[in-house]
Amino acid sequence: MGRHNHKSRGQTRAPAPGDGELRIIAGEWRGRKLNFPELPGLRPTPDRVRETLFNWLQSYLPGARCLDLFAGSGALGLEALSRGAASATFVDNAPQVVQRLRENLQRLKADNAEVIQAPAMDWLNARQTDLEPRYDLVFLDPPFRCDLLPLACELIESRNLLADQALIYIEAETELGLPRLPENWHELRSKTAGQVSYRLFVREPEAARDA
Repeated sequence: MGRHNHKSRGQTRAPAPGDGELRIIAGEWRGRKLNFPELPGLRPTPDRVRETLFNWLQSYLPGARCLDLFAGSGALGLEALSRGAASATFVDNAPQVVQRLRENLQRLKADNAEVIQAPAMDWLNARQTDLEPRYDLVFLDPPFRCDLLPLACELIESRNLLADQALIYIEAETELGLPRLPENWHELRSKTAGQVSYRLFVREPEAARDA
């Protein structure tokens, strides 16, 4: 893949006023710092939460096809790519976010990723059942207090976007509790860090449900 070019390590974008910064924790791009536009509601997953999550995912990542649905800074999808995921699709509605994600991927020389500018629900609604790529790993970290998770989860399942045994990561405000989820998603891990709860689910394959 074209992202294997370590000469790019020294190329760092000068942060613009109001930029935030994230650091890739491990993998090929370990220690790389990337900027993202600080916009209302955009809050990258904290380093300690990402560290725990990717410890959970360690054995699943190599070769995984990933979807980072409410991408924001792209912290989760970028970390997955750094650790060996085969590809990542980033979806976000904000033009500034999309532009910066594309710049960061270009800076990292990652040619195994795509960035789509669209509202997440519109993008999901437009997917054609059984005609779309199926993902091995989905990251769901929507803006807080927008009640987007139940419908997003329903659409991901009903559009058949998940491979059998796919993993789904959900990050949400602790006060929300466990949202309504498809019956064949089973919780593997969960933790709480302050006001944030984060959980990992596995999708039960159809053959197991029919047995």
